[in-house]
Amino acid sequence: MQFQTKIQLLGHATFKVTTPEGRIVIIDPWLMDNPFIREEDKIQEQIDLLLVTHGHDDHFDVKLPEILAKTQAKLVANPICRWYLLENGIPETQIEPINYGGTIELLDVKVTMVQAFHLAHINEPDGRFTHPHGSVGFILHLSDGLRIYFAGDTGVFGDMQLIGDIYKPQVAVLPIGDRYTMGTLEASYAVGMIGAEYVIPFHYGTFDSLVGKPEDLIERVRDLDRVEVCVLKAGEVWGR
Repeated sequence: MQFQTKIQLLGHATFKVTTPEGRIVIIDPWLMDNPFIREEDKIQEQIDLLLVTHGHDDHFDVKLPEILAKTQAKLVANPICRWYLLENGIPETQIEPINYGGTIELLDVKVTMVQAFHLAHINEPDGRFTHPHGSVGFILHLSDGLRIYFAGDTGVFGDMQLIGDIYKPQVAVLPIGDRYTMGTLEASYAVGMIGAEYVIPFHYGTFDSLVGKPEDLIERVRDLDRVEVCVLKAGEVWGR
């Protein structure tokens, strides 16, 4: 089946989805000061929807309020991140409330929030840590029939089987770096549970501590039927 939706790895853990209608969705925006993003991708003139899985500064740009003010994008965020942004002056009308298991539809996209296994906090601009919380993941349902599971930072957990059974994503975007998320061993189990045909690894090879390698994941899942690991470099685009 051919899809119009495009998935671009901007860098590290930040992704850009272009919908069939031309909407721009940014997942886990770390844009301005991200050394792993190409210079031409750091300023996104059009952003229609932002999704935030958790508040760590490599997923939650410290200049996010400025980005929201400039683009007037809608935001679907981890509830704790939402509260933080409301406390810091972001209009309530710009942020859509949602929690685990809920689905909302906006801007030609349906978004489902699912659980993740990852402890997080928000990094204040002055270096302090605040608002401890657990992470979330997202399922995007696009108008061309494509369903994408953005796991965010997470370890492997048994309910990935339910995520696969209920939402049936064709694409799973999974961290493989190890230390702070699952590595390739755990990710291979996640791939088996989720059942997606395409797997896009991320959150590896950027910092020295993120030692997971996509070739290891490819080797670990080679016996699974109809699984293609799609390795993207910063700026590259997936589309089928």
